[in-house]
Amino acid sequence: MSYTLFISDLHLDSSRPAVTRALASFLDQHHHCDSLYILGDLFEVWLGDDDDSAHTQEVIELLKGFSSSGPSLYLMQGNRDFLMGPAFCEAVGGTLLPDPTVIDLYGEPSLLMHGDSLCTGDIDYQAFRKTSRDPKWQAEILARSLDERRALATQMRAISKESTSNKAEDIMDVTASEVDRIMTLHQTKQLIHGHTHRPNRHDSATGIRWVLGDWDDQGWAIKAEARDVILYKFDI
Repeated sequence: MSYTLFISDLHLDSSRPAVTRALASFLDQHHHCDSLYILGDLFEVWLGDDDDSAHTQEVIELLKGFSSSGPSLYLMQGNRDFLMGPAFCEAVGGTLLPDPTVIDLYGEPSLLMHGDSLCTGDIDYQAFRKTSRDPKWQAEILARSLDERRALATQMRAISKESTSNKAEDIMDVTASEVDRIMTLHQTKQLIHGHTHRPNRHDSATGIRWVLGDWDDQGWAIKAEARDVILYKFDI
């Protein structure tokens, strides 16, 4: 039976090998699906497509093996791996999607996003997001050596962790009016995103919003078929 999968927020890192193993198992189980969409934050941090670490090469081989077996592979940048570019996607046999993107999901126009742009109440983060998506800023970062970028990434993660601990929970969730606006703008009745780590299905007058969960002790995925969409979890 034909089906399509969606995952996000794996936050792959060499310090969490169990999650990388879980991805390997997930890909092996679903090599017969139509397509797999990874909606951002595949990695905990992405230094650039020239990252030559052993862990990065391991993930490349996993994804390349999966896409070579038949399914289409699509990737979207998240707030942790916004420097992911076409070279990495080519290496894994995937296609880099803009955020947002509308696809035809078995006849249902569906809006795909990472989800961070929907959290408009987090003003400080939205300012950083605007800066970090600027091509000039990205070029300046990528011009630095890998060691310099590793040091910068460590610093930025520490700052982000401290900042997040001081924010109210509702600020880091999506803004309902922004969800309505973006779904109306793209004329879709179905939205799939990650980022917030709050897996759920939300029904409103605007349509259905599916939220993917992050991968930690459990993994989360959405499986879509012609007449059904389900959000499910599994142990890691």
